Amino acid sequence: MSNSLDQLKALTTVVADTGDFATLKAYAPQDATTNPTLILKALQKPEYAGVLHDAIKKARATGVQGSKLTDKVIDYLLVGFGLKILEIVPGRVSTEVDAQLSFDTASTVTKARELIALYEAAGISKQRILIKIAATWEGILAAEILKKDGINCNMTLLFSLVQAAACAEVKAQLISPFVGRILDWYKASTGKDYAPAEDPGVVSVKEIFTYYKKFGYTTEVMGASFRNVGEIIELAGCDLLTISPNLLDDLQKMNVPVTRKLDAKAAATANIQKMDTSEKSFRWLLNEDAMATEKLSQGIRVFGQDMRKVIEIVQKALAS
Repeated sequence: MSNSLDQLKALTTVVADTGDFATLKAYAPQDATTNPTLILKALQKPEYAGVLHDAIKKARATGVQGSKLTDKVIDYLLVGFGLKILEIVPGRVSTEVDAQLSFDTASTVTKARELIALYEAAGISKQRILIKIAATWEGILAAEILKKDGINCNMTLLFSLVQAAACAEVKAQLISPFVGRILDWYKASTGKDYAPAEDPGVVSVKEIFTYYKKFGYTTEVMGASFRNVGEIIELAGCDLLTISPNLLDDLQKMNVPVTRKLDAKAAATANIQKMDTSEKSFRWLLNEDAMATEKLSQGIRVFGQDMRKVIEIVQKALAS
């Protein structure tokens, strides 16, 4: 029998959740995703100093000064990591806009266009890039505008069916429901442990997958933020799964049978109703979901904090 990772790849597109491109070759994922936290971790390793120095060089060559220079370095840095990753993976890379733009549609659109322009200037088609945007109401509106530009988005920090439904209505390319963070909230709230099949994060992704396939949405579902291999195996058959290197390693070393758990044909016959995804309904239903509201807010804060730490690293490098 092949290892569990190879079995999973036969059922689901496997994506590496890392900014550490040095580890990518070992697991041969189709795509890769990054976020501010992963970029921050990578920047703290000496082997990535060259990516930062190259970003500073390119930014200085534009002639901008002050805070605009810092912003330009960040853009080149994010794209620099993406370019290195695209040398390894055959598919797409996700590059995230600053979480501080999560409630600003216009600025999110502007930043996404700037990042895509840098990729295209480096010879990379925008079809190989997913712009990661928090699945706030404002972020979803930005994804709708960007889709009309031919720019595809990965809607992140997604914790509820109403977020998923709204993303599908605007034809967002992909969503990333956060399995492990949902589990974290329920474990903290109930004090219970959950078997993989009953894991609230797993149940949430299965619900979203069923909703999408029932109503024929083309938006891709990519489970994310896993805490253990049990969650991953329970979602075999999902469109994509983005997995951290340590869990990819665990799967590669395992020979546990992996069978299809999510089936699009079966989902198409589900007895469910479409949701109202108007702004009024979206905001109310999200507010009614304490877990989703708290985890979305927390996720934006954490990504925002980590981006500010990245900015500090950049500013120190510029000063030296």
